[in-house]
Parts: sequence; C-alpha cells; structure tokens
Amino acid sequence: MPEVELFAGLRDAVGGAKSIEVEGTTIRELLQNIARDYPALHKRIEHGIAVAIDGNIYRDDRDQPIAEGAEVVLLSRIAGG
Repeated sequence: MPEVELFAGLRDAVGGAKSIEVEGTTIRELLQNIARDYPALHKRIEHGIAVAIDGNIYRDDRDQPIAEGAEVVLLSRIAGG
C-alpha cells in the first residue's frame, strides 16, 4: 500500500497529516480510494490534483501504474496561462 505524501495545501483535509496510506496500483485507483477514504479531499481531486511518482509529475495520465515502493506525492494544481 503506497504511502502518499501531501503538499502543505492539502494537509488540512486530512487533519494535518503529512502523509496517508492508501491502496492503488494506478493513479486512477489511488485517487478513487483517496476520495472514498478522505471525503474532504474529494472536491480537491475533482478540481485537479497532480500526482508525482518517483519525481515524475502526472497531471492527466490516470492509467499510470504505481510500482510497489514508489514515492508518491499529491500536489495541488496551479492555474496559469
């Protein structure tokens, strides 16, 4: 089960925790399980979350696999132009 680190702007939705443990073998599965287990993060996921896996940032590739032991970080998306 991946340990998912949360950037500071997301921690308030999980009671201030720096990381959470959530099952998921793909980004899609991981985000679905986070939304289920942490309802306060659900809207933030809908508005856009980027996921970094071992330092590579994935914004829209929800089918990206997550290898066992990978470093996983949730990042708020930043709007820009």
